[in-house]
Amino acid sequence: MTSLDKPTTEDTSADDARAVTEAALFEAFGGVRGMVETVLPGLLFVSIYTINKNLHMAAIAALAVSLAMVVVRLARKDTVKHAFSGVFGVGFGVVFAMMTGNAKDFYLPGMLYTTGLALAYIITAMAGVPLIGLMLGPIFRENLSWRTRNPGRKKAYTKASWAWGLILLGKSAILFPLYWWADTTQLGWVLVALKIPPFLLAVYLTWVFLAKAPPPIDVFAEMEAEERAEEERRAAREQEKELRAEDDDETTTGRHRRP
Repeated sequence: MTSLDKPTTEDTSADDARAVTEAALFEAFGGVRGMVETVLPGLLFVSIYTINKNLHMAAIAALAVSLAMVVVRLARKDTVKHAFSGVFGVGFGVVFAMMTGNAKDFYLPGMLYTTGLALAYIITAMAGVPLIGLMLGPIFRENLSWRTRNPGRKKAYTKASWAWGLILLGKSAILFPLYWWADTTQLGWVLVALKIPPFLLAVYLTWVFLAKAPPPIDVFAEMEAEERAEEERRAAREQEKELRAEDDDETTTGRHRRP
């Protein structure tokens, strides 16, 4: 193997950074299973409603499958945050649809949430505290250190937040006209089709921005190192006190032995 073939330390560090970024994004957004839990209730609702136009049956089936996914996660002792968010979203949709009697209102809470989240990404990016950084900081063990100590990562988080905000706004711009003009099945199938692609695009752009950014500052490791250093200083002070006490005892004993 020539020197050109050997991986450099910089290449290895870059690969490690990409791997850490991928793992963090997978954890934050739930991976494949999280996507399935996001899509399945809406897909079941629109499928049943397309077949028999029965709002109650479609709504109950969607809610039931959401609850079943939570139960499965609890039984497997997995994290339930993605499944629970799905239950709440489906629950609000069921309540809206049942109250108004309009099947399209099943999708309205989710659409409003998407628009609100898009605005949150954009506003926080403009304010200098990008939402993606607030979400991923604890996962990367950097907390908010990127705000003042790591400008390169702050810039990457800002770009990612803008990407999420604009992508979600584009999604809302497609769905709301359909909410007013299309029928329930048309809106439902378009919404299901738009569940995954915009999400994957936003996650990919986030990965690109963060993979090129400086590595995170592990504030947890810093705190642990500081605690260890403090314990060592404390032990050194205690040892010094003991040595001084022994010296004082020897001095006192020597004085008593003098004739």
